Amino acid sequence: MALKVVTVFGSSLPGEASQTYAEARLLGRLLAEAGFAVCNGGYRGLMEASARGAREAGGHTIGVTCEVWTAKANPWIIEEVRTKSFPERIMTLIERGDAYVVLPGGTGTLAELALVWEMMNKASLSKTVGGSKPLLVMSPYWQPVIACLEQEGQLNSACPHWKSPAMEIVTLVTSPQQVVEHLNKNNR
Repeated sequence: MALKVVTVFGSSLPGEASQTYAEARLLGRLLAEAGFAVCNGGYRGLMEASARGAREAGGHTIGVTCEVWTAKANPWIIEEVRTKSFPERIMTLIERGDAYVVLPGGTGTLAELALVWEMMNKASLSKTVGGSKPLLVMSPYWQPVIACLEQEGQLNSACPHWKSPAMEIVTLVTSPQQVVEHLNKNNR
């Protein structure tokens, strides 16, 4: 059986001294210990932290970088995949993942979350990502975004209690341990 790949999305901003970095590092370690490869955007911040944790545990790391930026992949990346454009980078991150974890981040992370979520939501696009896969989103950070989108049902005046099937795709998690427990449960 091939090693399962977990694509981790997250901010490039947190430094080594932050709690968010420590949690992403722990996530990488726990994923590697559970037998998962870690794929991410390859740069610093939470990408570096998750790759670092995975490498420190002896795991495999994949960094998907982009020619748009001159920065090199962080030193914890074993396998660098260089793309030509930002859209190609996001699609490569999505295509390589057997599961997705969305850590705190900004507009780039939001774009990644939105695209992978929509691709699984629309049957015609889900073939590109291989169908439905675990999409684990860190709470409480992303909870306001999820809550905002849950309001869509209110737009349907004929059925105001309607709930979008898209909401069933996302699983809110609160810790690295919960991420790995969920993935192990769904990996059997």
